[in-house]
Amino acid sequence: MRVAYPVTSAAWLRRGLFAAGLLAMSATASALNTFTFNPAAAGLAGTAFSADNLLISDYATVTQTSATTFTETGFLAITGAQLNSSTLSVPGLNSTYGLYIAFTGQGTTDGNNPLTQVSIGSFTSLTYTLYGYNGTATFGFNGTTPVTTAIAPVALATGTLVGGSVVSIPGGGAFSPSAGATVTVGNVSSAFTSPLAFYDQAQTSFSNTSSQVQLFAGGFMVQQGGGSINFATAVPEPMTSALLLGGLGVIGFVSRRRGAR
Repeated sequence: MRVAYPVTSAAWLRRGLFAAGLLAMSATASALNTFTFNPAAAGLAGTAFSADNLLISDYATVTQTSATTFTETGFLAITGAQLNSSTLSVPGLNSTYGLYIAFTGQGTTDGNNPLTQVSIGSFTSLTYTLYGYNGTATFGFNGTTPVTTAIAPVALATGTLVGGSVVSIPGGGAFSPSAGATVTVGNVSSAFTSPLAFYDQAQTSFSNTSSQVQLFAGGFMVQQGGGSINFATAVPEPMTSALLLGGLGVIGFVSRRRGAR
């Protein structure tokens, strides 16, 4: 029988300082990398645009496979794009064509109950495919299974895990999960016209409120959660990016939780 210990203020401080340290490590990081995507080159009914960040709506199911392991599967619908922190108007996106990521992953956690304690973990595997499709589509669930109505999707890129972390913060009888991961980028479509030698990694970050979490026996669903993805070239220590994303998630949720008091 595992004894659950409450999270003390000292534990919060240690985790906060750890996250703050990771944030300081990023202070000298360069701006996000710009890319150009031309939907027409992949047979999609849209106009080319340049951006440095893609905005995502998360539809995922997390299933607890043991006290300390989980699986996650779902869709990440791309809802918009940004350039230099400003939201772009992307002609045709989600009206004449759309983009989404289908993914599946596995991971481990510290075994804490996320309803009552901070829970921290990491991904052990993750695979994904970025798709494009013509027309419009919806994303949701059939029971606890993520589903989409996208027709005849075209693969635009694929990848696997480099490193990533997860964290959840309890509150109000529920919890707020977040995640961050660095993944490889391969099999890149010619629709990504710039740079010609495309980036070989992508960095993702997701923050979800408790209102976007629906519990079921053995796990939970994230419904229309928030996230982003941007591209980069591999650095000597790729795990740094994944840890940074996890640390930023801790800072964000701790700040939100304290601000709500």
